[in-house]
Amino acid sequence: MDDKKDTTLRPDEANLLTRDELRALPAAYRALLRATREIAVEDDEVRRLRRLIAGSAVRGDFPRDKFGLSRLTLALDTATALCERVSPDRNMVLAVLLNNLCRQEVLTVEQVRARWGDDVARMVSGLLKVGTLYSRGASVQSENFRRLLMAFADDIRVIIIMIVNRLVLMKRINHHPSERLVREVAYEANYLYASLAHRLGLYAIKSELEDMSLKYTDRETYTQIAHGLNERKTERDAYIAAFINPVKEKLEAAGLTFDIKGRTKSIFSIWNKLRKQRTDLDHIYDLFAIRIIIDTPPEKEKSDCWLAYSIITDMYRPNPSRMKDWISIPKSNGYESLHITVAGPGGKWVEVQIRTRRMDLVAEKGLAAHWRYKGIKSEGALDSWMNNIREILETAENDPMELVRDFRMDVYDKEVFVFTPKGDLFRLPAGASLLDFAFNIHSRLGCQCTGGRVNGKNEKLGYKLRSGDTVEIQTSSSQAPKQDWLNLVVTTKARNKIRQTLKERENRAALSGKEMLERRFKNRKINIDEADLSRLVKKLGYKTFTDFYSAIADERLDVATVVEAYLMVENPGAEGTDTRHSAEEFRLQPQPDTPETSGNASDVLVIGNDVKGLNYKFAKCCNPIYGDDVFGFISSEGVVKIHRTDCPNATDINRRYPYRVIPVRWSGKIGEQFAATLRVVGIDDIGIVTNITSIINKEKAASLRTIAIDSHDGLFQGHLTVGVSDNTTLQGLIKKIATVKGVKGINRVR
Repeated sequence: MDDKKDTTLRPDEANLLTRDELRALPAAYRALLRATREIAVEDDEVRRLRRLIAGSAVRGDFPRDKFGLSRLTLALDTATALCERVSPDRNMVLAVLLNNLCRQEVLTVEQVRARWGDDVARMVSGLLKVGTLYSRGASVQSENFRRLLMAFADDIRVIIIMIVNRLVLMKRINHHPSERLVREVAYEANYLYASLAHRLGLYAIKSELEDMSLKYTDRETYTQIAHGLNERKTERDAYIAAFINPVKEKLEAAGLTFDIKGRTKSIFSIWNKLRKQRTDLDHIYDLFAIRIIIDTPPEKEKSDCWLAYSIITDMYRPNPSRMKDWISIPKSNGYESLHITVAGPGGKWVEVQIRTRRMDLVAEKGLAAHWRYKGIKSEGALDSWMNNIREILETAENDPMELVRDFRMDVYDKEVFVFTPKGDLFRLPAGASLLDFAFNIHSRLGCQCTGGRVNGKNEKLGYKLRSGDTVEIQTSSSQAPKQDWLNLVVTTKARNKIRQTLKERENRAALSGKEMLERRFKNRKINIDEADLSRLVKKLGYKTFTDFYSAIADERLDVATVVEAYLMVENPGAEGTDTRHSAEEFRLQPQPDTPETSGNASDVLVIGNDVKGLNYKFAKCCNPIYGDDVFGFISSEGVVKIHRTDCPNATDINRRYPYRVIPVRWSGKIGEQFAATLRVVGIDDIGIVTNITSIINKEKAASLRTIAIDSHDGLFQGHLTVGVSDNTTLQGLIKKIATVKGVKGINRVR
């Protein structure tokens, strides 16, 4: 096929139906009416919809797609296939037929809501939003595109409609002259929609999509396998009959009512086996499977399936390593069946699938087929949120699809998906700003960001991104991170880079301040004593030399004043008024039982803003934070180490050095954050870490400093270092994280 011969209709050509399409229209409409007999669509709705569609078709309101296909006939075929393959509800069919009218502005979503209800309008809106994704030029073959597709769909039924629509489209483009367009759709169907169909349990649709995808992307291989299967059909049918006949007799003798048949595996599945095993058709033993479908009431399903299992394994030798029990524990997408492999006639291995009529319907049509049964049990899944579907289906008594209407697909409401102008797709946590996006692309871009254009409109750094936004970052070489930027970002990457840049700038300023002070000392011919200078830094209220030197560089602290203060510290007698002492001046107290004991036993070391002269440190073994019960320990260097009373070393300290232990209390908040490490254990599930970090980022008095995650056997263990202002904040944070779905335990490590 040659793209130069592309016969796709151009936009300037008429959208009117051709004569052949007009002739086929009544038959397509009647087929849809037959397919919807089991769906509660009222007659006046049918007539109203028919008049609306017919009038739009005459006016040419239904445009053709890029393949030149009429969207009207495609919609009718999709609605019919939906009824035949999935067992939808009435609203799904209406949404399929109405969304193209809304796309062409023949109807508005509000008009749909007024005529057909909120549920139909919501699905039509979801279909319209999903349709806009393909105009962005984003790569379909990316996990982010799949996530954004589901976030835009908003309703699981929209995803099901899209899957069936792709199936119908794939069947219609078999002989289309543009090989490039066909390949694009084939790759998309295999990567995106076949995968979604598998997760939803739509196995029949999944197999068809995979087969047609292989056919359109590698027609030669597809044809070779198809011909090979046809050549072996007579031999295969004879073998299946030889296997089935004695089994039928035994099952009938046991009183079971059933259907039994042989089923050739899909061409795509066989191609996968050929590729993985690097062999040919003659050496693949499981080209087909025997399927036994038992008619039995729900309460006897398991017992009858296991009865059939015992009969077959008595007749043929089983292979225990290939036994799969999805009846006791169904697959996460609802699939239930017993799979066994036995040595049939001639010693050939044969796969046998045993299931009930209900299980077979679910396997063929997916979870939506549950509406035909009452009080069934099933597992539902499309990632973690499909567990909600399962609960709905398990508790539904009549029509689970009625309950699914109220189920919103908010699995990705904790994330936003944003496009670049070139169509690249990025994922960020919910609440992320334009500045977060800039840092996510590149740290330098983030540091120089001055704002951006979102969907063609200028926005500031703090603009909160929404899924589907197209963002272009604006930069300036003179721009640099500022302290208040930390209030504009939620991602760890942005926070860390901003802090790192601010720290580097602070260090440069401190180096400059240090040089200024040293020059002044040199001019005054004063030799610097590090111990005296350290006491001065503490006396002036600075915790670190960096803060002290930065204040000098920023001219918040006058150099001359510092020099005079240093001289007073160096010669305490000249100061006259300073009576405060640092902990370095403490002397080790003698043992309490000696006569030399002095001082008041009730003396308390006070920690806080109002006491700046004391030299103390927080012990790293237990990292106390404001509000913890603490005690002081005078180290051999004369520095008071502050420990928590429940510190792992507390018992040993009190036993060996009771004379060095002094009571302390908090006099007021120090004004900065303390580091605390938390250990979190939970189920290894997508999104759980995002949920935890989101909780931390939302806390005004807390920040995430480091995180380390390790997963094994479906569980994860994480160590998070958080900055908190006090113990109350930490305890509140622990309680909130403990409520995250999937978290099994959380405790403070140190």
